[in-house]
Amino acid sequence: MDITIAYQRAVQTYHHKYLALYHALRDAILNGSLAGGTRLPSSRDLAVMYGISRGSVAAAYDMLLAEGYVESAVGRGTFVIEQTAMPSAPSPIGQQSPNPTSAKPKTPALSAWGQRIMQLEKERELPSSAFAADSDDAQQSLISFQAGEVVLEGSSQHAWKSAMAAAGKDLQKPSSDSATAPVSGDAWLREAICQHVGRTRGITASPEQVVVCSGSMEVITLLCQLLINEQDHIVLENPCYSGIYRAVTAAGGQIQAAELNQQGIIPQDWDSKLLFVTPGRQFPTGAVLPLARRQQILQWAVSRGAWIIEDDYDSEFRWAGRPIEPLKALDRTECVIYVGSFSKSMFSSLRLGFAILPAALAQALTAAKRLYDPLPPARMEQRALARFMMRGDYARHLRRMTRIYRSRYDVFQREMKQLSGLFHWHQTDCGLHVYAMWKHEPASYHHLMQTALSYGVTWRDAADYQLKPGPPSACFIFAHLTEQQIMEGAKRLRQAWDSIKHQ
Repeated sequence: MDITIAYQRAVQTYHHKYLALYHALRDAILNGSLAGGTRLPSSRDLAVMYGISRGSVAAAYDMLLAEGYVESAVGRGTFVIEQTAMPSAPSPIGQQSPNPTSAKPKTPALSAWGQRIMQLEKERELPSSAFAADSDDAQQSLISFQAGEVVLEGSSQHAWKSAMAAAGKDLQKPSSDSATAPVSGDAWLREAICQHVGRTRGITASPEQVVVCSGSMEVITLLCQLLINEQDHIVLENPCYSGIYRAVTAAGGQIQAAELNQQGIIPQDWDSKLLFVTPGRQFPTGAVLPLARRQQILQWAVSRGAWIIEDDYDSEFRWAGRPIEPLKALDRTECVIYVGSFSKSMFSSLRLGFAILPAALAQALTAAKRLYDPLPPARMEQRALARFMMRGDYARHLRRMTRIYRSRYDVFQREMKQLSGLFHWHQTDCGLHVYAMWKHEPASYHHLMQTALSYGVTWRDAADYQLKPGPPSACFIFAHLTEQQIMEGAKRLRQAWDSIKHQ
């Protein structure tokens, strides 16, 4: 059967075709255009009707089915379910009931925290990776220097499978502590983390000081809720990771933007009790904070009675030189909270992060985490990672990946040198991305971004990380790409710029 729905209007709002189709169908069901019992066209017929793929139709139908708008039977088709009308509130005596189609129901008020969360959501922009999202061929050909999926390969993959199998056996033993697993994380993993940071980062810690969470952003968000009062002044690097900005803002903190130069954050006597900093490799610029500035920051924290949250987000991969000690290793007054993650060093879907804190604050963080996760998540993955680390597989994996990423970085550096007239590239001896500042006027930068997208190459606009407007800059993440993809991406970028010059 043929049906008419407001699909074209929905496409203007929802950039993915399956989402537009889902909303158009759902709205038609809710407003009665598609009555209960109506049989919907087959995925093939509807795809032809609106010029979209059968996969998009199937995805829209699956969403409607999961949310109870339709029912499906093999051999019969997909049918709209009868919708039960919501009762309207009775009208006062002597007054007519309002027109139900024009009355707007009152929305329950959100808390101040909830309102800030919704405002932050509105401010988020659609990623440029939405390039030809509904075209499988175009999506496959896109070279994206934005964050990509990092996966285990070769011997690391085999070792991880072995660790997962052993973890499964551990947790099924009658003597397993699964029923009383600590909210702060698997005891084996917390011990393994202490050994690892002691050996590689010079940090002395006990398992009682370690709290494992579902990624570093959960750690940071919980710490913001624990440490920030409404209207507190909080110091953030400018630019910085946007997730930290959102967590601080949602908690009611007032941002103080700390300026940077080529050596990282410039210490000041900030009127604040909390500083977020990335001294090992500033995000996103890649600047490494020298020892003298680290000591100045620690002295500031002592004089102000302030906390420092140190995000050591990608210290594991270094191409040359000896890493400077993190603030936590220099801390003698327990004012530094050290945050780390395994999502980049292992694989993207392993959402495990951790914090190393003074014992009293570790207890508070554990109590806050218990509200969200009464039982520790990813128990098997936590135990598997502990085994992976304790057997030496993690160290071998890091050495192997460092060689691979170094090779990719060398290719990236070689290929992008041909664009030195466009960008000022920040040199780095570690990390998985390269920061670059645009050398020309802002309009030409945005023109290049749009043109490059048409050539099938994109990158992260570093404006996403700026706390206040600044010169155009870019982040090129290369770790998830092969050397051939990096070369192809650089080639397309050069072609895009050449096409602009000849316009």
